[in-house]
Amino acid sequence: MFILANILTALVHVLDTLLMLYMGIVFVACLVSWFRPDPYNPIVRLLRNLTEPAFWRIRKYLPFVYARGIDFAPLVLLVLLSFVRTAVLQSLYEMVALIR
Repeated sequence: MFILANILTALVHVLDTLLMLYMGIVFVACLVSWFRPDPYNPIVRLLRNLTEPAFWRIRKYLPFVYARGIDFAPLVLLVLLSFVRTAVLQSLYEMVALIR
């Protein structure tokens, strides 16, 4: 059983790292959007390609997140990612503790 627990622990660590990395990407994309960057810059294009699909879904299902020229989709996404990190990953950690 300890092998399964170790595999699940490694999986939780990888998911936690990926979520933190994506939260950083969302934060940087939000900061870059304040400065009217060159849309043909490869870094700006990469940030948009990584974040716009998630922002688009949030804007689609929660149309009130864009109000008076201010887009709150990044904030909503950061809150959702934080919730997933706290609730889901903590539940997985506790499940691993039960297996051991």
